[in-house]
Amino acid sequence: MSILVKQAVLHQLEKQENPQTSLETPLIISPHLRQALLLITPAVEQMMLQLHQCYQGKAKAYGVFQEQSVFAQKLNQWLEKEQDFLSFSQQSAKLLAQELSQYSFSSDGTFIFCQYNFLATDYLFIALLDSRASMLVDDSLNIQPTQYLDMTKFDIACRINLTELQQDAQSCRYLTFIKGRVGRKISDFFMDFLGAEEGLNPKAQNQCLLQAVNDFCQQDEKANEQEIKKQVFHYCAGQLKAGEEIEISELSAQMPTLNEKSFANFTQEANYDLAPSIPPVRNSLKSLTKFSGSGKGISLSFNAELLHNRVIWDEENDCITIQGLPPNLRDQLQRAK
Repeated sequence: MSILVKQAVLHQLEKQENPQTSLETPLIISPHLRQALLLITPAVEQMMLQLHQCYQGKAKAYGVFQEQSVFAQKLNQWLEKEQDFLSFSQQSAKLLAQELSQYSFSSDGTFIFCQYNFLATDYLFIALLDSRASMLVDDSLNIQPTQYLDMTKFDIACRINLTELQQDAQSCRYLTFIKGRVGRKISDFFMDFLGAEEGLNPKAQNQCLLQAVNDFCQQDEKANEQEIKKQVFHYCAGQLKAGEEIEISELSAQMPTLNEKSFANFTQEANYDLAPSIPPVRNSLKSLTKFSGSGKGISLSFNAELLHNRVIWDEENDCITIQGLPPNLRDQLQRAK
């Protein structure tokens, strides 16, 4: 996998004490701006390839620009060649610094701004990376302190699909950003800086797909529900592994026709509001072939095909009977009795 880096620049956001200290703005984030683009060297290409690969593997959400977005206005000016890439990046760094100064938990870092091409698609990648302290052994085998960019654990980043944005401004998926795991605070200021809001919701789309598959199977009593769900899971898992999206038309072609109706036609006629292609969500897809749950000290997971077979659910008494325990669990129970 390779990418073509077109333009790239780094700026530094530095944290300083506010001389007019107040509880609301205890810090000032000042931008230290680079005055020229980076030369596209093998080191720059390697850095961006590593950032691209790391970003590909992170949990992301989709966003769209709000009408009043200042950043979107600057982006459009650059796309219309009303200003150059360097000026655009400098204005964006200042904009982010202003936004960060409003938060007491803000930290400084290196602001990365890069346009690159991957699989015939142009992207704008923006990230704020932390610096880490470490030790360097020089040619004389002396130890020197050094600083390096942490390019694997960043959580403040977004990527704009420039090709899709220019071809379809009404799209709800041209912007992706890393979805924070600790509430909204960390990602909020970055979304405010972009002037963006959440667009396509992959988890909701996956849940809608699962409901559509279940309803599709229920319309025909002769349908082998578990077999169909296995087919769906196999296709979706393959797309997830390949880093591709779930194409409803492709999925439909691999599923049987029920009541003389394909799955794609069924979803359209029933108005499920599924996008033509959906980013797969691993945890949502698991429910196609497994039942699982945890709580009150118990975690339980089993293949869906075992229900009413080796796993008997007594709904009235709120209990489950398992016939044929896993050998390792049986051994633990025998040792503990």
